[in-house]
Amino acid sequence: MTDLWPDAEVGEMISDGTALSFEAASTITKGDLVYLSADMTVNKCTATTQHALGVALTTVVSGEFCSVCTRGVVKVTAGDTIARGEAVQTDADAQAISLADGSATYDQTEVPDRIARAVGVALQSFGSGDTGLIHVTKA
Repeated sequence: MTDLWPDAEVGEMISDGTALSFEAASTITKGDLVYLSADMTVNKCTATTQHALGVALTTVVSGEFCSVCTRGVVKVTAGDTIARGEAVQTDADAQAISLADGSATYDQTEVPDRIARAVGVALQSFGSGDTGLIHVTKA
């Protein structure tokens, strides 16, 4: 695994941004992409169809409060190859992957879901398992 930004840890913000605090519905590891599973409650992403809210900045267990980067530059792990400048979403392991294109007969009904799945933009190219930076743009 190549570390494309060795000056930071996975799940660390390297810029000014917005970090919000949510109750954890389960164990969440720093650097996981998370989604809102209930009001003001987050859970680790476990499906590509989930609308990731941001990146966990702390490791927590259920019931604890988790800081989440909802806007800013944060280091994550790639679940697949991502090209610099591509929109990113979550995979089933709470890692960043390229935003899926949708169906072959892509139509306007898919647009809101595609927008909601996008968590940010890759600031560098990643290989699967590499770590690098994304700009989270949810808040």
